[in-house]
Amino acid sequence: MLTLKDITDAQGRVLEPVWLARAEATHRELRPVLPADYALRMAEVFANGARMTVAIRDDAVLGVAVWRIIENTYEGRRLYVDDLVTTARARSGGVGKALMAHLQETARGLGCDVIALDSGTQRTDAHRFYFREGFVIPSFNFRKALS
Repeated sequence: MLTLKDITDAQGRVLEPVWLARAEATHRELRPVLPADYALRMAEVFANGARMTVAIRDDAVLGVAVWRIIENTYEGRRLYVDDLVTTARARSGGVGKALMAHLQETARGLGCDVIALDSGTQRTDAHRFYFREGFVIPSFNFRKALS
């Protein structure tokens, strides 16, 4: 049975440090360049508004979602998904769908008008999943490195 667990609270405190540690390998499948001190980096991210939800089966983390609530002028209140990843062995097994359903329910409960995310242009399998989940591409994302 798949269990979804929010391991942080709204203030960015890690409520479940064991699950944060277990989430690291799964999270690195999407973000391999995260620093060696994963817990410290995530504490910094959580201190700036992010939260984490994990999908667990048989004491293994099969999926990770890092998300936050953002207020802006063009969408209102939105739940923004920083990262959504499932382990390679669990893909197409319903883990991503379960995480997405949980995030959408969370967004509704927090009064959000929309759920949004960015996805690298090379992640075509992920894009197919997002389209199946009802996402659309409303705009381009522009950025400029400052270093």
